[in-house]
Amino acid sequence: MKFFIKKLGCPKNDVDGDYIAGKLIDRGHQLATDDSSADVVIVNTCGFILPAKEESIETILYYANHKNEGEIGRLYVAGCLAQRYGDELVKELKEVDGFFGLGQIEQLIDAVTEPAADDAVVSRVSADRLTYLAGDRRHVGDKFPYDYLKIADGCDRFCAYCAIPHIRGRYRSRPLEDIVKEARLLASRGKKEIILVSQEGTAYGRDFDNGTDIIRLLGELEKVDGIEWIRLMYLHPESMTDGLIEYMSFSGKTLGYFDVPLQHISDKILVAMNRRVTRKEIEKILSKIRLASPGNIIRTTFIAGLPGETEEEFLELRDFIEDFEFDRLGVFEYSPEEDTKAINFDDQVPDKVAAERQDVLMNLQQEVAFKKNIGLIHKARKVIIDEVRAGSPAIGRTEGDCPEIDQQVYVKGGKPAVGDIADVEIVMADGYDLIGVLKG
Repeated sequence: MKFFIKKLGCPKNDVDGDYIAGKLIDRGHQLATDDSSADVVIVNTCGFILPAKEESIETILYYANHKNEGEIGRLYVAGCLAQRYGDELVKELKEVDGFFGLGQIEQLIDAVTEPAADDAVVSRVSADRLTYLAGDRRHVGDKFPYDYLKIADGCDRFCAYCAIPHIRGRYRSRPLEDIVKEARLLASRGKKEIILVSQEGTAYGRDFDNGTDIIRLLGELEKVDGIEWIRLMYLHPESMTDGLIEYMSFSGKTLGYFDVPLQHISDKILVAMNRRVTRKEIEKILSKIRLASPGNIIRTTFIAGLPGETEEEFLELRDFIEDFEFDRLGVFEYSPEEDTKAINFDDQVPDKVAAERQDVLMNLQQEVAFKKNIGLIHKARKVIIDEVRAGSPAIGRTEGDCPEIDQQVYVKGGKPAVGDIADVEIVMADGYDLIGVLKG
């Protein structure tokens, strides 16, 4: 049976899709290179915020139409949307052969392998860790020299705007040995960079009673031969420690890339968000990161238009962003989500106002980003080569750039290979991207 997995949403969801693929291949099925040659299509959905839910529904309908036209045999839906809205989806989407919630990978594999007439079922998240399969059951693609490695799942924070705890359950750290085993698998398949993902990287090991924490995990991963860069994502400011800042700033393989989602800077809004951190504490953490090493990169995200955000509080956020000059920054419009506290807050901000505030902040950051890129001209940077194209510059990234969300470097000269980590002199800045020449 040829199958195709359409991955939607975050890198954590991508990893789940690789686990599904690995298990199907283990059962003797073949991964199709595209959906046009597949007998079975699995849509691994996202259900986090409204735009992601809309994309998931549109994708399911797209494949449902192809199934009705006889272009694919069977259609299955997995992931967060199936977990969150499975009961409704079963009633509305008769073309789908099965819905499977989070942690129900084995049940999905069984349905694909031995389809039944009544396999349109909904599975709720389970208490066990079926998401965390053995490393040798994961499918590893060979297109890029990096891959994502999930170190935990779920969240205990219950931020007022976020439904993740209701979708993915409480925070569960993955056993250290399993993570290292999977890192070795990725290294054996040529991966030079691993990107550690979870809902909160700084919380790793908090649910263990053996003293394991994120620093110990990083130390063990640095011992894996073949891995050159380790990028840790999603650092909650409340859990940032001096020890972690020091470790990431001076480690041999762990990058000084601090992905610290702040969400806001106004103390009033932070309290409303249930973030449990103050502006003063945030400023102290950011100062420590900047002072620890001039090479450290700080990436953050903010939410514009949380219910109750006044013009005064928005301007406080705007001025903070302008003054601090973050290296990397993203802004999201507030999305009202059921099962969250914020959906019942008074003083809902009109969508138009939230969108305007998002535009103001992103335009401000654009100026900062362009100025920082101009400042890199004639300087050398380590660049990992992600893509080599005949007759065109190679495409890579600096240590301060995560795939898919940050900027790229177009590398001229020489004959770099995918996975090379090369010294590149930056010669031009083109908006968010850089142009460089291979040195040596």
